[in-house]
This record gives sequence, C-alpha cells and structure tokens, in this order.
Amino acid sequence: MIILDTHIWLWWINKDVNSLDENRINLINSSDIVAVSAISCFEVAWLDLHKRITLPCKREVWFEKALKGSGIDLMPITPQIATYAVELPEHHSDPQDRIIIATALSHNAKIMSVDKKFRLYKEIKDHLI
Repeated sequence: MIILDTHIWLWWINKDVNSLDENRINLINSSDIVAVSAISCFEVAWLDLHKRITLPCKREVWFEKALKGSGIDLMPITPQIATYAVELPEHHSDPQDRIIIATALSHNAKIMSVDKKFRLYKEIKDHLI
C-alpha cells in the first residue's frame, strides 16, 4: 500500500507529469493499493476555497473522480491515527501532514511525498518514497 501526500494526489489525478516523475508514476501504477488520508480531502477543499489551487471542475465532482473514478482508496482518520499524529515529534506543525504520516504508520504503508520535512521523521524512514 502507498499513502499519497495531498500534493502527490493532486499531481496524479490532474496528470501533472511535470511535477510527478516517471519513477513515482511507475510506483503508483504498480502498487496493489493506493490511498489517501481523509484529511487530504479537507486540504484539497481548503486549498481550492482559498484559491491556492484551481480544480478543473466543482469540488464534489473532482472528489468523485479523484477517489472512485481513479481507484484511490480513502483511509479514515481513526483514534489510533489521531493518537499517532499527536505523538509524533514536532518536526512538522501542519496537522494535515502529521495525520498523513500517522495514516501510513498505522497501516504499515509506504508514503509518497516530496515534503522535505517528512525526511525528519525517523518513524517513516523506511516507508518514505
């Protein structure tokens, strides 16, 4: 299983090959399960609302295509994930990213991100793509 960070999910769904290199594309295509944390839906909606990204269609339609239409699984935020997220070292103050990291840890999954702060977490050293 690979958990995609929100920006990777956006690049994947929007077919942004300038941002998503061929190696990452191949890893996503060959993975048995590709998923995002439910917090990524919040993050996409917030970014869209605040004009930090432009979705090609209405949010609800984009989410439908970006999940069911693409085969990306949606991972809920469980009490275990919430606990992992708050107990992580304070390398990253962004709660969305902490939940994404905790989701990967909770599922013993790989995590794909280009966020340089993710490298500071020794907990995901062997999981980070």
